[in-house]
Order: sequence, then C-alpha cells, then structure tokens
Amino acid sequence: MEAKHNNYNHISGARRMKEILNQADVDYQERDTLPTRDALTFNNGFYAYCSALFIDIRESSKLPDKHTRPVLARMYRAFVSEMVAVFASFSRCREVNIVGDCVWAVYNTPTTDDIDEVFSVAALASSMVNIFNKELEKKGFTTIKVGIGMSYGRALMIKAGYEGSGMNDVVYMGDVVNHAAKLAANGSKTYNDSRFMVSDVFRQNLNDHNKGLLTWNSNRRCWHGYVVRMDVDEWTGENY
Repeated sequence: MEAKHNNYNHISGARRMKEILNQADVDYQERDTLPTRDALTFNNGFYAYCSALFIDIRESSKLPDKHTRPVLARMYRAFVSEMVAVFASFSRCREVNIVGDCVWAVYNTPTTDDIDEVFSVAALASSMVNIFNKELEKKGFTTIKVGIGMSYGRALMIKAGYEGSGMNDVVYMGDVVNHAAKLAANGSKTYNDSRFMVSDVFRQNLNDHNKGLLTWNSNRRCWHGYVVRMDVDEWTGENY
C-alpha cells in the first residue's frame, strides 16, 4: 500500500488497538467460499476455503553478484509482471501479491474443477519461466530456477491498515498460505526436488490426469513434479 502522511497520536493509537482486541469472535464468520472485498470492514473477517499458489526464484540473492542493478531491475520486472499476468488470468483469482521476487495468489476454488484450473495456471507459469530463460540466454544473462507451491485449505481473510487514512489492504492468513509458501521455497531447491511442490489435500482434489503428473517426495512430505503447458512448450520449441 502507498504511504500517506498522517500525524500520529499515541493515545489514539492505544484506543484503536484496544477496540480491535475487544472485538467479538462472532464478527469472524466461517464461509465455504471467499467473499468479495466489499464484504470486509475493519471490524469483521471471514474463514473460507481457498487455494494458494506461490512462485519464487531460487538463489536470487546471488544474482546481484552477476549483473548490474539496471539489468537486475529489468529481469525482476519482466519476471514479476508476467507472473502477475498469468496468475490473474483465471477468473477465480481473488488477490495477487508481490513480495520481492515472489509472486503469490489466492483463488476461490469451491469445486474440484477450479482446483484443476489453478494447477493449469501453475503449468502456464512454468512454461512462461522457460520462455523467460530463453530470453535471458539470448541476452547473455543468468537463467533462473523457480519453485512453485500449491495448497488448499481455510484462510482467514481480513481488512487491515490504518482506518480512515486510505492505507489498507486485504490480508490472508492461515496454514493454506503458509504451506504454499513453504512448498514453493522447496521447489527446485536440490537435485531431488522438482519445480512443482503440491500439498496432499490439493492433489487429492485434482483429476486423475493431473494427479499422474506428480510423484511423492518423501523428504518434503508432499507431491512434486515438472509440469508445463504442452501447447506453450511446443510454441517455444518452434520459436526459440
């Protein structure tokens, strides 16, 4: 969120914190699906089932040793902007967030078909990473490895920020988000770790074809695999 200057008063701050901490538990409702942003206030929240998808660059801390800052800026901008576009391409996408070189999204997935669609979005992102690496090779830049993590479960959705200031955002908390982030962090981490890392519950909701693209990773206690969109990879082979 963009910062907007406001004078700060510690007495008002103490009152605001007290008011929030005194809110009743009944204000936090359980839902089967994610509500819209419009349903959120500074006084409520929702527990709802959803899917989380993360993509993260491996060993990005080493890139500044290999490239100048302007080159790094172009690399990160190209990667992040394209991943945001891919993640947001599915109509069930509710939020897309950027944290450094990590892009993650939350999807409203009330049906198993929706969860398969999130898997397809991840496969498209995987193929676009391959195209990105082809472009990096043409420029003589360092190619990247990524981890892609997917999880399904219940998240707490709240509106947080400074009420009345215009500085606020929707925050998603819970195991589904934390698990997907951890899975992505393990993707492509070692020789034995594939790019895709998928939670057991997420895989259980996939169709048989998509399940067959994954194998059990006993070290990470999840399912993993290397998955791409075949039509995009065919196009890549014909044009690079």
